[in-house]
Amino acid sequence: MNDRYVSPLSERYSSKEMQYIFSPEKKFRTWRRLWIALAETEMELGLSENGRPVITQEQIDELKSHADDINFDVAKAREKEVRHDVMSHVYAYGVQCPKAAGIIHLGATSCYVGDNTDIILMDEALKLVHKKLVNVIEKLSRFADEYKNQPTLAFTHFQPAQPTTVGKRATLWINEFMMDLEDLEYVRASLRLLGSKGTTGTQASFKELFNGDDETIDKIDPMIAEKMGFEGCVPVSGQTYSRKVDTRVLNVLAGIAASATKMSNDIRLLQHLKEVEEPFEKNQIGSSAMAYKRNPMRSERIASLSRYVIADALNPAITSATQWFERTLDDSANKRLSVPEGFLAIDGILDLCINVTDGLKVYPKVIEKHFMAEIPFMATENIMMDAVKAGGNRQELHEKIRQLSMEAGKTVKEEGKENNLAELIAKDPAFGLTREQIENNFKPELYVGRAPRQVEVYLKDVVKPVIDKYSSEIGLTAEINV
Repeated sequence: MNDRYVSPLSERYSSKEMQYIFSPEKKFRTWRRLWIALAETEMELGLSENGRPVITQEQIDELKSHADDINFDVAKAREKEVRHDVMSHVYAYGVQCPKAAGIIHLGATSCYVGDNTDIILMDEALKLVHKKLVNVIEKLSRFADEYKNQPTLAFTHFQPAQPTTVGKRATLWINEFMMDLEDLEYVRASLRLLGSKGTTGTQASFKELFNGDDETIDKIDPMIAEKMGFEGCVPVSGQTYSRKVDTRVLNVLAGIAASATKMSNDIRLLQHLKEVEEPFEKNQIGSSAMAYKRNPMRSERIASLSRYVIADALNPAITSATQWFERTLDDSANKRLSVPEGFLAIDGILDLCINVTDGLKVYPKVIEKHFMAEIPFMATENIMMDAVKAGGNRQELHEKIRQLSMEAGKTVKEEGKENNLAELIAKDPAFGLTREQIENNFKPELYVGRAPRQVEVYLKDVVKPVIDKYSSEIGLTAEINV
């Protein structure tokens, strides 16, 4: 294998579970399940010729007996001859099932197995994504609850702004993932099989098979859907299901990728500030040259893979827009890449998110140090109000605080010294305040507003019901391969 390209998505990033969903074995087993569903449906609807049943239970039983033991070697050899993957597998299945060989794929076109399988695989992949997304939300909710009261500098424009709490910031990450969860559930609930629509979506072959009996033909798609565990099939189609379905699915993945990137970028910036740090293993090497470094490689990888998923969402959008009439085949090669690889990448991203959120390290002392360097500026409104209560003039004091703040800022930026605003205000008799009175306003918890309460209410009213609903899925951990 070392002399061939191997996708990093399968070798380094995605889980075995997601890889199996898009594996040849899963794909072709699903084809056989679909052929069995079609044959059973035709038999149950009484398909006959000259009063004799076309399909027998013996044939169905034979098909079921070989549903999973796929003879890949036969199919591969046949495809070299006929250059058609579906017909190669029809042939290979027939070799194993000689009694049923003549009724496999009866009335169907290639998209019957191809497109229905694509929908089934995307549905299963979305289910796995859903499970991992719920676990990310649950781990972040525990983190948010633990640090709901921990004051920290908030940033707008990456400039220190009115404080928040570490937990409140985490709820911003959670909320975006919650939006993704809602989108995922909506799109997954809307998935429908193609059914068996024929070469241009008209079911002409079934009109022939069932002698124009519309009432019987109307039952085919619902029966196939039920056998495959779906609520129904698309009401109308050409040869394929609308490629807009792929667009909707990959847009969900791109949304998750965007949320993951936002969180990972925040963590990277916080790690630079030494306030919050992603997990770092005992023997992990941060840099080949600088032995002391603790690079946020997991968060960087989240951002890197997410960029791929976001860009990948363009593929099905363009494909959907450029399909001609009832179908063209310029979708096929693109779909084989864009859909599975989008899922493999988002799977790797969510595993990283689970790993990171399960082991975030917070450094309250560093947070407090950064907070205290800025709080004299933030406390000026409270200081001014205390001075007014002591008899000062609000307008005059406002101008004095503005001037003293500029002086203190110059001391910090140009001289590299500590913020001395409290000292400057205490020396000015216009304020009539002692240093102790001034520094009573330097308590971080005074400036976080309703952040702790907002975290409590959000987690209780919005997040907890979701976690409770999917409690059976909670508890995932994720091992990072490299």
